[in-house]
Amino acid sequence: MATFITEECINCGACEPECPNTAIYAGGAQYEFKGQNTDALSNDFYYIVPQKCTECVGHFDEPQCMQVCP
Repeated sequence: MATFITEECINCGACEPECPNTAIYAGGAQYEFKGQNTDALSNDFYYIVPQKCTECVGHFDEPQCMQVCP
């Protein structure tokens, strides 16, 4: 199950560089998955691509985005 960014997001961007799977993107940013560019899942807020998010399993004990989220 992937981590989800809620409507409480303040768009600070602290989570994006912490993701070891590059699953977090700024609102409006396209993402690449399996070699294909895909339209943004949100135009207004940071978002997590569910297919790329592993909740940091295999990297850390807890999701790193949640550790830095204000």
